[in-house]
Amino acid sequence: MNILHSLADRDRVFDFLVPARSPVDVRHGPILYVEDVTVSFDGFKAINDLNLTIDDGELRCIIGPNGAGKTTMMDIITGKTRPDSGSVWFGSRHDLLAMSEPEIASLGIGRKFQKPTVFEALTVFENLELAMAADKRILPTLTARMTGEVRDRIEEVLATTGLVATRHHPAGILSHGQKQWLEIGMLLMQRPRLLLVDEPVAGMTEQEMERTAELLTSLAGKGKQSVVVVEHDMGFVRSIARTVTVLHQGSVLAEGSMDQVSRDPKVVEVYLGADPDEEAA
Repeated sequence: MNILHSLADRDRVFDFLVPARSPVDVRHGPILYVEDVTVSFDGFKAINDLNLTIDDGELRCIIGPNGAGKTTMMDIITGKTRPDSGSVWFGSRHDLLAMSEPEIASLGIGRKFQKPTVFEALTVFENLELAMAADKRILPTLTARMTGEVRDRIEEVLATTGLVATRHHPAGILSHGQKQWLEIGMLLMQRPRLLLVDEPVAGMTEQEMERTAELLTSLAGKGKQSVVVVEHDMGFVRSIARTVTVLHQGSVLAEGSMDQVSRDPKVVEVYLGADPDEEAA
């Protein structure tokens, strides 16, 4: 079939509308290895000999005071910042420090920033459709033929994020929480293996927080995604946490269940700002 016939084929499934599964190798268990990573800015060590391992399908919460290195850690994983030393591996085959930001994203690492970024003039459905495309220009994406596979994926993500009833609504009229869910949905359209979610419940109502907890908990698991949540709201963290990592001064201060880390005297002192003896009293 020549090129003109190919373009005229109404049943053709365009490659940029078909999400690919990430080729990450997790046969040895962990999906992310951060080993002995250090990065300094003007002499200040934002990350100081950081070691962190995330298992395939795990939901991990990262907490810590301002300046603990949480944002810089995510910048390093996604290729925005290069460390001075150390190594970062996605599965057992992919050296993230040797890859660019677009290469890391296409490999299956999605990052959601604190402030939602959606196309407010487009509908919820169109936002999800656009998010699937490798060609991010709006016109080619929205004028391409909608295939059954693409539509099924959008319907699946609408159901997962609880946005079925708003599919035809412009994204600009959604509530703050709904915009957060839509952006998570846009990442899900790309079938990531690792989701990095930064302060997802900031500014949300209690009801939206509960729905977000349900959403993030449902996403993690074998054969799904690994989810790393950076959050300051301790009530929210407690509602979803399986394992909590506490960062302080660019390295891991404590790690374990929420109950374990909240009772750790070092965590109480540096994160909660209380004297351990006073807390015990």
